[in-house]
Order: sequence, then C-alpha cells, then structure tokens
Amino acid sequence: MTMGARILFVDDEVKITNILSRILTEAGYEVSTVHTAEDGLKTAESHRPDIVLMDLHLPGMSGMDCLTTLRQMYPDIVIIMITAFGSIQSAVEAMQKGAYDYITKPFDNNELLMILQRAREHVKLKQEVYELQNQLREQYSFSNIIGRSREIRAVFDLMERVAATDATVLVQGESGTGKELIVRAIHHASLRADGPFVALNCGAIPQNLVESRLFGHEKGAFTDAKSERIGAFEQAEKGTLFLDEISELSLDDQVKLLRALEERCITRVGGSGEIPVDIRIVAATNRDLEQQVMQGAFRQDLFFRLNVFLITIPPLRERKEDIPLLVEHFIKRHRPGLAPHVTDISTDAVLQLQMYQWPGNVRELENAVQSALIVCRQGKILPCHLPLRVQGHSGCFPEEETDDLGLEKRVEQVAGGMEKLMITEALKRNSGSRTRAAEDLQISRKTLFNKMRKLGISGDEYKGA
Repeated sequence: MTMGARILFVDDEVKITNILSRILTEAGYEVSTVHTAEDGLKTAESHRPDIVLMDLHLPGMSGMDCLTTLRQMYPDIVIIMITAFGSIQSAVEAMQKGAYDYITKPFDNNELLMILQRAREHVKLKQEVYELQNQLREQYSFSNIIGRSREIRAVFDLMERVAATDATVLVQGESGTGKELIVRAIHHASLRADGPFVALNCGAIPQNLVESRLFGHEKGAFTDAKSERIGAFEQAEKGTLFLDEISELSLDDQVKLLRALEERCITRVGGSGEIPVDIRIVAATNRDLEQQVMQGAFRQDLFFRLNVFLITIPPLRERKEDIPLLVEHFIKRHRPGLAPHVTDISTDAVLQLQMYQWPGNVRELENAVQSALIVCRQGKILPCHLPLRVQGHSGCFPEEETDDLGLEKRVEQVAGGMEKLMITEALKRNSGSRTRAAEDLQISRKTLFNKMRKLGISGDEYKGA
C-alpha cells in the first residue's frame, strides 16, 4: 500500500474535520470529509476508502448503525471510531461489531497518527494476504492442470462437480499422476478456499506418532511430549485436510480415524475433552482400496466413509495425447533456470516421449524434460538429449536435427523408428515369441521376420523375459 492511503473522515463538527483533514493530508493521506453517516455511505460507495475514521454520535443515522452497514457492504474496510471520554462502553460495543480500533475525544494528534499508521499496516497486510491467496488460486486452478484428452477432461468434470460441495473425496491414481495437484485444485475451487489446506502423508509418519500427528497431544502425554501440540485435524479447521497415502495407516489407526470422521470431533493424546472440528476430508492412495478391503488390510467401514465421491486419475500411458502439452509446459517452467538457450523440442523427440510407457507418470516426464534441458547444448531438444531409458534402442530415431530434410525422407526415418519401437515392445510383451508378437501386431509371422531383419532386431534378448 502506498503513502496515499485513502481515508474517509465522518464527523458532524466542521471545525474538527477541517483541522484533521489538513493534518492527515500533510501526513501523506488522501482524505475525504463528510458530516453525516448517510453521506459517509455514499462516499464509501464512490471512493472505496481504505480506512474510515468516524464519530459514534452523528445526526440522523448513528455511527454505530453506519458501522454495521459498512461492515456488511465492505468487509475489508478498516473502521476507527471516535467517541467522547465518557462513552467507552459504546466504543467497546463498536469493537465487538467489527471496528478496528477507537480513540476518545479530546485526542492527541500524534496518538491518532499512530493508530492510523497501525491501521494502514493492517490494510497492507490484508492486501498482501489477498494477493497471495489469488496467486494460490491461480496456481492451483483447474486451468493449470494440463491436458485435453478425453480421460483428463472426465477428471475435470468430476472435480468441478464435487468442488462446490463439502463431500468427502477419495482420489486414486498411480504414483506421479498428480493426486495432490488435483486435491489442491478442488480445495481452491471450494467454499473452504479461504481456510487452511493441511496435507499429511500417512506413509511418512512413524506408526507410534500417527495419532499425535492426526489429533495432537497434551503436554506430558508421552516421554517426548514436552509441550502441547495441535494435530492436523485442528490445524485444518474451516479448511481441507488432505490425507495422502491413506492405505498406509495401520488397522488400529484406521479405527481412530473412523471415529473422528463419524463424530466430527477429536481427543488429543493424553487429553480427556472432546474437540469439535469443522473440516473437509480428502484422501488419496496409489493402491486399489477395494482390493485392500478384500485382503483385510483396510477397514470396509472406513473405506465406505472415505469413498463418498471417487476420482480416479488415469496414468500417463493412457492419455499420451497430453504429452506434447505437458512437455511444452515443463520446458517453459524449467528452461529459465536450467537452459535459457533452449526454445523448442523436435517432433522426433516428442514422438519418442509418446512411445515410452512412463511408469513414473507425469512426475517422471517432468524429470525427463529437466534432464533433457541440462544435456541439450542447442536451441532445440533432440531425441539424443532424452534419458537413455526413454530413448529405448539406439538408432530408433536420428540423433541429428532432421527439420532440414525433405518431407519424404523425414517421414521415412520417423516411421522406421516408430516401427522398430512397436516391434520391440511386442516382443517384450510376448517374452520373445515371434508367433505371438506377430498376432499382437496383426501381421504374418513371415512379415515380422522380414521387418526384424531389415531393422536389425534379433529378439533373442526377450526370450523368457
């Protein structure tokens, strides 16, 4: 906030408004003065002040009523009330109704300027918090989840449907698919967006500390409990609690979590009183919880309590058409710090990325792009810059720039590379069996032999794999 903070001064004593207006203007404030609460409301609507300095006793509408109306219309405006020395009780009532502070007449000008300085810093802090919240909402908005495939659009649709509710959500997906990004986007699009977002990885907590991390503990509850600790449930009050890797909880801890979810209250370790909590629960796992239930590793009643609304995130190998968009996004994100000279990625390199199966999903793709940026010394990422595991067999794609070749020759090279990858993948899937690989590729066994000979593929290394 600049030195020119806007102040609306509401007082029916013209002499006081004239004097204070001059003092405040000299102090660097932008001042508007009116003499009735009704005019104060009109001026607040047209000028949107940062701070309102207002007398409690005004002709017509009282300062107290004006305070109530202003708080309803503009919750962020800071209001300082002026009252006579004998009306302290009224000033206290004004504070209870939302006034930031009060000052009594007659007041010292330096005291007033000090209160206004504190108020200005308060406004500045609120604006900074608001800007940070906006940045977070933008960072975790649905639009920042990259993809246009049918599979990811179906996920967007589910996210939009559940975000506006307070329902418990279960997010399932392989490691690296972006479960936390999905959960944060749901939080920032929900009615609890202004509340805290607390993430707890259940798989990263020692088993003897799970209850304390979830529900907190009282001082002296156990040997190392040297002070009171607030748990994740209380930290997430009015917001969202994200329980990641929920399947890693022991059966004993699952019972305690189930009770907290059912009763919406918790008891700290070593405590006796119940503490009500108002939170939204979102859980995530990279395992099939239904299968865990069948195996007796996860409680069925807790599964039903968590599985109110299920979102399953598809692995990257099932939405490969999103890879070019993701690669473009990761290059823009990481090139400033890793390789400012890199501006693009070749078509061949993108095709190579689309042929890889991505067991580590989007996280692995981002790591691969970072690695390629570090290795690349040219202006464009080529297949040879990709990690070896992604390149597959050497010679699959030309390692030199091919954009200057004729279209026919370039298509021939790319097609040959893709054909070699598809054949080797079919041989891998079928443990080196030429007959089954040919059936898999829907070509004759003879055609497969001819292509393998032409492309230099033996296939013996896949036997018995």
